[in-house]
Amino acid sequence: MEEKSRVLIIGATGRLGCHLAKFSLQHGHPTFILIRDSSLTDPNKVQKLNFLLTAGAIPLKGSLEDEKSLVEAVKRMDVVICSIPSKQALDQKLLIQVIKESGCIKKFIPSEFGVDPDKIQISDLDHQFYSRKAEVRRLVEAEGIPYTYICCNLLMSYLLPWLAQPGLKVPPKDKVTIFGDGNAKAVFVKDIDVAAFTISAIDDPRTLNKTLYLRPPGNVYSMNELVAIWENKIAKKLEKIYVPEEELLKKIKETPYPDNMEMIFIYSAFVKGDHTYFNIEAAGVDGTQLYPHLKYTTVSEHLDTLL
Repeated sequence: MEEKSRVLIIGATGRLGCHLAKFSLQHGHPTFILIRDSSLTDPNKVQKLNFLLTAGAIPLKGSLEDEKSLVEAVKRMDVVICSIPSKQALDQKLLIQVIKESGCIKKFIPSEFGVDPDKIQISDLDHQFYSRKAEVRRLVEAEGIPYTYICCNLLMSYLLPWLAQPGLKVPPKDKVTIFGDGNAKAVFVKDIDVAAFTISAIDDPRTLNKTLYLRPPGNVYSMNELVAIWENKIAKKLEKIYVPEEELLKKIKETPYPDNMEMIFIYSAFVKGDHTYFNIEAAGVDGTQLYPHLKYTTVSEHLDTLL
């Protein structure tokens, strides 16, 4: 039987990172997790760390700022997966340098796990949120490092639980705001499902030097469609307030950063259609076609948990 790739996961005490480590272990990969000292003083991170260690993960002391620890960790691996927060994307620069110099990594999966930064149409608004990810891509490609980029668009834990209503944290029960014409389609994927698709792609040659897109059937909806689904579930019609694109843009520009980021993501997904305006086959590979056996939570199933 072919030997499983040795996998290093950076950010394993985060929500997505923990799922990545868990699935890596379940798939039989020798799984290593990079642990920084600060993680040992955070009760939530310690709980995840203990869970992963019990499951068989191998801890390695180190951080993205410590070149020596990165060199020691990377030289033992076949695959490196980074799942640090998006705002820290450029912290991967030293890691990329170490991976290049090691020459042993068969695949690097940088911290993306969102909208494709090369397809975004709001780069003048996003306070460099996506340009940082694009910069990491260019570094990876310039160094000739084998990669897979994971584009899952939005995690279900964000926007969907409050039906993309700025200022709310629960779904509306009386009236709902619809931005633009409400027809642009967004994509939502549960973090545990993102992890399952990612780990399936590790040793798959079809994903080498490709972008893996996740647009699972049942997870791609416009605002109008989301509202209709929610109305059906609560057996009630909501009052609909339509906000034109120009009005939303004005509100975004009047609201200081970072308080305007939620509206920026709404504008990107539900007005510009950044998740779905392009054809996957022309840009990369479709995760649900490559791995049809993987089960995932649909938008409708997730909304049922909010009733």
